[in-house]
Amino acid sequence: MDLKGAYVPAETRYDDGDSLYTRCGNSGILLPKISLGFWHNFGGVDSYERARAITHYALDHGITHFDLANNYGPPYGSAEETVGRLIDDDFRPYRDELFISSKAGWDMWPGPYGNWGSRKYLMASLDQSLKRMHLDYVDLFYSHRFDPETPVEETLQALVDIVKQGKALYVGISRWPLEATKKAKEYLQAHDVPLLIYQGRLNLLDRKPIEEGILQYCADNGIGFISYSPLAQGLLTDRYLNGIPDDSRMARNSSLGKDTLTPELLAYLRKLNDTASSRDETLAEMALAWLLHQKGMTSVLVGASSVKQLEQNMKCVHAQPFTNEEV
Repeated sequence: MDLKGAYVPAETRYDDGDSLYTRCGNSGILLPKISLGFWHNFGGVDSYERARAITHYALDHGITHFDLANNYGPPYGSAEETVGRLIDDDFRPYRDELFISSKAGWDMWPGPYGNWGSRKYLMASLDQSLKRMHLDYVDLFYSHRFDPETPVEETLQALVDIVKQGKALYVGISRWPLEATKKAKEYLQAHDVPLLIYQGRLNLLDRKPIEEGILQYCADNGIGFISYSPLAQGLLTDRYLNGIPDDSRMARNSSLGKDTLTPELLAYLRKLNDTASSRDETLAEMALAWLLHQKGMTSVLVGASSVKQLEQNMKCVHAQPFTNEEV
């Protein structure tokens, strides 16, 4: 991929639109079935040229949604700084083709105002995010997690006011329990700011949003759903089928501990891999395709450490349907 000179996205980037996009709940927004997550690989410790190559490939193939949070990196804030640099270097002329999200709710700076769900934290954090990304607004802003100590009305009113101030076009919530999600939907709707989307951890190894009724509630109430960690931080790939590679995330014992890969889990992963092989798919392709075939699913967030990895993950868009017995 040639990264020299001004970036011009491929003219064919929307040719696959009929199969690539899904309507987000009852809104006017279409999101790509595969969205690009910036949790890893886009921080200050990572290669900027690689980030450019991945994001160029993404937009060239119709992936318009870039998902961030204030503390993505490392270090905190640096993934948003990478986006700011990308905006200035490549994407400024195409800003209106992009759907950029950020979030606040986890620890970001020291002291009592840099965490959770207070009005002060959410508004200050978004202001900082906009500065880092060199943007006037984000398309979507999330409460990144439910705060059991802050009155829910305070968190939700902050989201309402953020939209009214023009700093976000839409709002969403992430990792909120079902009853709080119902409250959020009712409160936001009553204040003329619909709840666009719910972001939750859902994959073949963690089906809590299905078991707890959150996915069904979203489907029944016109709320989109986007899955993060759809490959369970790499477990749902062929990476760990024969043990723990020396260069893997699990070997580094960062966000995925070695004790995760129990004999029972390894056996299940190998069984899933056999099923994927019978479908002429990789385990990762099948895991993503399974998500996309769940009722109420709008998009899945994939990370990418290379263009090749993103290219492979995009194959799930055209995967064959599932039967309930397969997985």
